[in-house]
Amino acid sequence: MIAKPHLYLIFPNIFDFKGGIQVYSKFLLKALQDIYPEADYDVFLKYDKYSLKQPDKLQFLSSTRFHYFGDLPKLVQPILFATKIIILAILQHPVIVISTHVNYAIVCYILKFLTGIPYWVVAHGLEVWDIENKATKFALEKADKIISVSNYTRQRLLQNTNINSEKIVILPNTFDASKFPINSKPTYLLKRYNLTDEQPVILTVTRLGSMAKYKGYDQILHALVKVRLYLPNVHFILAGKGDDIPRIKALVTNLNLQDCVTIAGFVPDKELCDHYNLCDVFALPSKGEGFGIVFLEALACGKPVLAGNQDGSIDPLADGKLGCLVDPDNVEEIADNLIQILQGDCSNRLIYQPKYLQQKTIEAFDFSQFRASLAKLVSGN
Repeated sequence: MIAKPHLYLIFPNIFDFKGGIQVYSKFLLKALQDIYPEADYDVFLKYDKYSLKQPDKLQFLSSTRFHYFGDLPKLVQPILFATKIIILAILQHPVIVISTHVNYAIVCYILKFLTGIPYWVVAHGLEVWDIENKATKFALEKADKIISVSNYTRQRLLQNTNINSEKIVILPNTFDASKFPINSKPTYLLKRYNLTDEQPVILTVTRLGSMAKYKGYDQILHALVKVRLYLPNVHFILAGKGDDIPRIKALVTNLNLQDCVTIAGFVPDKELCDHYNLCDVFALPSKGEGFGIVFLEALACGKPVLAGNQDGSIDPLADGKLGCLVDPDNVEEIADNLIQILQGDCSNRLIYQPKYLQQKTIEAFDFSQFRASLAKLVSGN
């Protein structure tokens, strides 16, 4: 890149909602600003609202120009969002446009067609595995570079698109390792959930939306029926928010699991690490993860992790070296492995070495590693 580049970044949102794409977008912006502190940054946020105070803005350069579109009426929002990006880019001519969601690739392509400005697109998970919209697929294929967050997503892209393999590079999800130390079970959470220090605890932290059943929390609930036969005092904490909670509560009642399940709701960032340290195994047997930042956080806290073997979850678990991979559709297999992990009988003995899990996770995925890898990508642009 040139000495003082001007970068355009297109994000769904980074302030009003915390999901995998949002977290990745935040880290991407922070890393770019560490690499190019003198650059100009225009950040377009489709769903964030200008009307809401954004204390998180303090972590970014004060000169960063954020453009908010979340306050606009839904009928005109997409049009004004795309129009402002294109008009401003024609006037300012940034050196590159980076989108962290494939849905904005069309705007990027139109801009490149009009001005020649190159664009990159970040590919996460489900949204790029089987793209049905032909225009979106075409725009993705025309991107100058595609950043895949996992090897699994890269392979899916190569199977289902006409993208040159050399254009798809891997820049995995990252996390702030300093926020996830190994600690004993927090007393205040033991009291809150009415647990004892010796009680085996299974934890899941995820979105609990009606469109997120692929996360596998239903399978854990069904597996609990068998798990509690071997571990009668086992307790499952399901943390997260979403519109699927009423159905989940009904399922808990139908399975007669009320006394061993807590639906904890949303866990604020200040309590997240404590929840990981509270558990004896973190379980998310999903089949739709592009990667799964929660796995990094749990591993950094030194916890055994159980994940699905059919999606991007295999990347943070180093193909199973750092955890237990299971068939996410097989309730019996999930139950058996949870029992083995909690009884100390898992064949992968590394999952019982907290400091090893933490060290390997930090070496591969800490923010400093993410920033160094990104610096290589942008310097080669």
